[in-house]
This record gives sequence, C-alpha cells and structure tokens, in this order.
Amino acid sequence: MSTWKWMITASLLVSLSAAAQEKTMQASAAAQPEPPQISQMLPAAQAPQLQAAPPTQPQQGAAPATTMDQVVDRSIEREHALMELLKNRTPLVETYLQNLKPDPQLGPVPKEDHYFLGRMDMGETVDRRDYLSKDTSFQNRLTGGFGKLFKFEYKPMGFSWMVFADREDFDRAHYDFKYVHREFLGDVRCIVFDVTPKKDAGKGRFLGRIWIEDQDYNIVRLNGTYAPRPRNSYFFHMDSWRLNLIPGYWVPSYIYSEEGDFSYGAKDKMAFKAQTRIWGYDLKKNGKSDELTQISVEDTVKDVSAAAADASPLQAQREWQQQAEDNVVERLQNAGLLAPEGDVDKILQTVVNNLQITNNIDLPRPVRTRVMLTSPLETFSVGNTIIVSRGLIDTLPDEGSLAMVLSHELAHIVLGHNLGSKFAFTDRMLFSDESTYQNFGFRHVPEEETTADKKALDLLKNSPYNQKLETAGLFLKELNERAPTLSALLTAHLGNNLTDDKGQIGRLVPVMTSAPALDPNKLDQIAALPLGGRVKLNPWNDQVELTKTAPVAITSARDKMPFEVTPFFPRLNRLTSGAPAGPATTATNAAPSN
Repeated sequence: MSTWKWMITASLLVSLSAAAQEKTMQASAAAQPEPPQISQMLPAAQAPQLQAAPPTQPQQGAAPATTMDQVVDRSIEREHALMELLKNRTPLVETYLQNLKPDPQLGPVPKEDHYFLGRMDMGETVDRRDYLSKDTSFQNRLTGGFGKLFKFEYKPMGFSWMVFADREDFDRAHYDFKYVHREFLGDVRCIVFDVTPKKDAGKGRFLGRIWIEDQDYNIVRLNGTYAPRPRNSYFFHMDSWRLNLIPGYWVPSYIYSEEGDFSYGAKDKMAFKAQTRIWGYDLKKNGKSDELTQISVEDTVKDVSAAAADASPLQAQREWQQQAEDNVVERLQNAGLLAPEGDVDKILQTVVNNLQITNNIDLPRPVRTRVMLTSPLETFSVGNTIIVSRGLIDTLPDEGSLAMVLSHELAHIVLGHNLGSKFAFTDRMLFSDESTYQNFGFRHVPEEETTADKKALDLLKNSPYNQKLETAGLFLKELNERAPTLSALLTAHLGNNLTDDKGQIGRLVPVMTSAPALDPNKLDQIAALPLGGRVKLNPWNDQVELTKTAPVAITSARDKMPFEVTPFFPRLNRLTSGAPAGPATTATNAAPSN
C-alpha cells in the first residue's frame, strides 16, 4: 500500500488515539503546577527505579553538532534508532476522548465520551489487539467517505504516525527543516525546528514543530498535524511528548489531541479533547530466566515452625483463597493493567489501616492495596486486595474522599463477600492479555453492594475521616451531575459501576445527600479534579507515584474542569547514570490548597 493510503487509514485513527494542542509553548516555560497530595500527613511517594537498559545507546564521546544541518542529521539518525529500539515492543495504548459542547458558564464541556484500550505492536508490520469490544457507532462516524473504500479497523497506524514524525520517510528527501529558536522544556534545553513536507512529498506528511534535546539530539516533542489531507478524510492535530526513561532514548509517552472552535461564527462540526497514554514497554512476563540455576538445597535443614504443621480445614480454605488472590494480582500485573507494588500503595494502605484500627478490625490476613493503571473510575477487591484505578485516584479531591472509596471495598472484605476461589486453578490464568476483561470479573450482586454500603458508613463514622466527608459528598454530587455525559469514564470493566442502571450514583448515597449544595461559582469548592491530577506513570516500568507540585489558584469556574481531559505538559528532565527513572511531572489545573 502506498504511503498516502497508509496515511488515509492513519487519519481515520488519529482521532481515536489523540494528540495535539496547536498553540506553541512559550520559551523557557516551566511545567504548570499540579494539585497537592491527597494528604500532606501521608508518606511522600518516591520515584521508581530503572528496571531495564536498552540494547543500544548513542555513540559515546561523539563531537557536539556545530551547525544546524548537523543537528537535523543527528536527529534523523536518532529517530530511526528509536524505531529500531522499539520495533519488538508491544506497549499498551489507552485513549480517552471527550466530545465537547459549549456551556455559557463553564466553556467547552463534555457531551459524550469514548474509551479505547489495546496493545500495540511497534514493529514494521504494525498491529493492534484490543482489550475492549469496539465502539462501532463511533468508529463508523469517523470513517467518513472512506468506509466503502477501506475496511475500517481500530488499529494503531494512527498512533504510529503520532509517536513518530514519519514512520517511513523522516529524512531530508521528504522534509524541509527551519531553525526557530532554543527553548527549555523543563530542565532540558532544546533546539526547535519547524518541519514542512517538500513539494510532491506525498499526502499525509508531518507538518509542525519538533523539539530536539541538545546532547544526543533526540526528538522529545512533536506538535502539529499531517498534510495535505485526502478528500473526505481528516488529520487531527497532535502534541506528542517523550520521556527519557532509559539511557540515551526518549520514549513516546503522552499524546494530546484537541479539535473544535467555539468562537463566534465558527462552523466546526467536530469538537473533542483526547488523552493517549502509552505504557508497558518493559513488561516482565516471567520471573528470572535463570532462576533454577540459583537454587541451592540444604537437605539437613528442617522446618520446625508452626507453619510446618498440617493445615486445618479452615486454614486450607484460607490458603486456597490466598492462592486465588495472588494468581489474579500477578496476572493483572503481567497484562500491564496493574502497577507494580510501590509507594502509592503505601499511601492507600495508610488510609485502610486508619479505617481498620479505629474500627477494631482484626482480619486473619492483611488487607493489601494496588493501583490499576487505567482511566475509567472503578474499584474492586480480590480476596483481601483492594484495587483502585489511576483515573479515580486522579480525580479524588482529598484524603476523606479516598477513605470513602476504600471503605466500600474494605466493607466487602470484612463481610466476607470475596470468597470466590475459582482463580486458584492456574489454568484459568492461561489466556491472552487482550482477553483479560473477558476472563476476569469481580462484581458483587446488588444485595452485597447494599450491605457493603451500610458497613462502609459505619466504618467511616468511627474513623478519623468522619468529619472530613463533606468534600467526598461533593465529589459524588459532581459525578452524579456529570454521569450522563461520561458513560465511558464511569464504565467499570472488572468491578461494579459507581452508578446504577439509571445512570445515577448508587454507592454511598447518604454521604452525597448530606453534603452541601454543589456550586460551580464557588471557587473554593473543589468537588473533583481533572484527569491526570494526582498520579504519574512511568511508561517503561509501569511504576506510579503521586505528584508533588504546588497548587495553582482557581480564578474562574472554568478553571475547575472536574473529570475533564486537559493537555499534557510534562516537565522534562534527563535520566542520569544511577538515578531513578521516575516519570516527569504531568501538569494539569490544580485545586487550591485548603
């Protein structure tokens, strides 16, 4: 297939993947600050450690470029080296998209949303395997006049053209490069070029701006679109960011897309904002490959501990449930859906411990907490492990709201609702990653949800969070108001939905009804944060940590943007030898500190 035909396909998919803000970032701009920690009393999360090194690195000791032509040549060389590095990688790609409508008070607000999650093969023969069933109605709307000419499938070709400037022909033969200026992106000094396709270079060529870091000359940011577009199809704008997570390379991590003009007289028919996150580049499918070579057996050692005794029937039952729980947690992490254990878990665990201690809860096995890496707002529990999605942690305004969320799952554990042990059979773990949602499910029957709510209210009443639930109730009120337009964000894929069959909040309703009235014009009333407001994700090793930035003053109701998509503006920094490979800060609008 010729390049322009590939790009026609890409143009139809760019909208599903996400990418770009058209205005250029001001010179020397630092990253915008983010919301405060869920609680300043909780331990701060530390950056995750580097897990793997790339197979190749830039040539050490290479002379610095002395002309702009040399900078361009080096960047082209590094771009092709990056493609070579990633060709055997199959990261997860998540896109969350909100279609917009104008609101006289709040500006552009979501009117409907869409969610996509899949695994992308970044090799030469690009392919994609979806975790979720396809949103066919939305896809058909995007195919336009090409629906009859091309079989439309949601594949990652659009993503490939957004993580790279041009997957096939990024060279001087197809593009002109014009130096613009030097600029800092965070701590990284960059050389900025405008890139335009040459005449007769073909359809669907990158048109925009690139930022090249001034040490190894890797591209760290792409901002623009593709042109010229074929008749009856669209190329959406993209803002694609990379992070220096492995020595010598900047890995594609975030893509923001925005279309639509709500100014007077504008006639745009499509308006949306979308975030795409890429992670799971270095998923560890197995343990140590040489594990057997490290085993040494001392046959003179005998286990004389109490655990060496035969298990009683009750102990055997609990061991069986623990095996099922461990199998599920391990399988979710191997599928790239669950973050490795880290400091965010400790923060969640602190809240759970506060609930347990103040309620004199003594369980035979400890309660654990883990973070799901996906955006939809959901919680569920597997045995004694409580799992909370990244998107839900992102949007929670404070510690009391987090306690409310965790109390419901803790109640299920205390009431003994999580007794399903079918996953103790390891053959039930033998399925493809993309069929995870078809093989796992941890939903409770309505009666268990009702009793868990009642128990959770008791837990909160006796806890130190009893006087801190006002904002938690406002969070539920905001969610209840936005629920009709955020069905994709509120669709739980493994646990129970936060809303009922009528699209109304069905969990911990008394907390919501006891909260003050929701008032968007009250600037100190922050009911919920935008997506990306709390958690930073390392796309290479999947570690997560909480943001640690100063708050930003809210000056109008439009600054709040609860549950909304916002642009990415990570503060870039270099990975130094022996330093942690933590993700750069992703900036969003922040809530004022209380």
